[in-house]
Amino acid sequence: MPVTPQTNVSLTEISAVLKSRDDYVICGHVSPDGDCLGSQLALAGILRRLGKRVTCVLAKPEKPDVRLSFLPGLADMVYARDFMGEVGTFVAVDVPNRERIGDASRLLDEAEYSITIDHHAYPETMSTLTYCNPSMAATSMLIWELSKCLRVDNSGDIALCAYTGLVTDTGRFQYQNADSRAFASASEMITAGVDASFVSREVFQNRSEASVLLEACSIKHMKLFCGGQAAISYVTRRDFEKCHAVKADAEALIDTLRSIAGVRVACMLREQGDSIRGSFRAKDDTDVAAIAASFGGGGHKAAAGFSIEGPIKGALVRVEKAIEQALK
Repeated sequence: MPVTPQTNVSLTEISAVLKSRDDYVICGHVSPDGDCLGSQLALAGILRRLGKRVTCVLAKPEKPDVRLSFLPGLADMVYARDFMGEVGTFVAVDVPNRERIGDASRLLDEAEYSITIDHHAYPETMSTLTYCNPSMAATSMLIWELSKCLRVDNSGDIALCAYTGLVTDTGRFQYQNADSRAFASASEMITAGVDASFVSREVFQNRSEASVLLEACSIKHMKLFCGGQAAISYVTRRDFEKCHAVKADAEALIDTLRSIAGVRVACMLREQGDSIRGSFRAKDDTDVAAIAASFGGGGHKAAAGFSIEGPIKGALVRVEKAIEQALK
């Protein structure tokens, strides 16, 4: 499996380290998605089955997407800012850098030892040990492989958390990253007891009314350009207030833009505090991570994110120009 140059250890070697240590704090990235939370909780389950002491922390004091509330152990997660225990080993999953671990940066500094397990390519590392494999569809696949290295019983809750990470990061196995390895891992997880239809109902067929109303605002603001090969839209703070929506209600909006016939690249912008948060999705081999990088963001070739300062109108102009350049 191809890994990044920053990788300095194998999963087998990580498994040996995990066996040798006893106290763990597991962290993901700010605004955690299904793969982030699923990876954290699956790894926590693995370590607990080895008799380890584990705490899962949230990088920022923000509530996870309510659609993921079924994940075993989610209710026991604590905000990193509130964790005051000793940090033996700090494990970062699905996150490559300090900027994305928020308040948990303090815990990383306090840790005796640190490990990063991720699938986001990044030119630097923040941990003692780093394993990063961008060819894997989800970090939860790496955690699943780790469970096999450790020869831990990965049935039940561990499989459920890992499958949730995989099915969300592949967009229900619709994205380009849904390769044979992703389907093979999913098959193993289902064999280990996952009810795939239950996960689909909870995550993909469980939208709030506010999310649907917010989608109506997004469709109203939508613009097709580049001869219909690109779609862009946005939602404002006013839209959120009018729809009584929260940040999680905007997660599905990008998929509506991406689903339009002929669209190769979709972009969704939302006002967030004093900045604009943007998401890219691609349906072909267009590298949207490269577009996001031009705004200081990043991600994967087919899915990436970024933040941009200034008013929404200015952001729309800048992002449209960047997409036009990429599609030339």
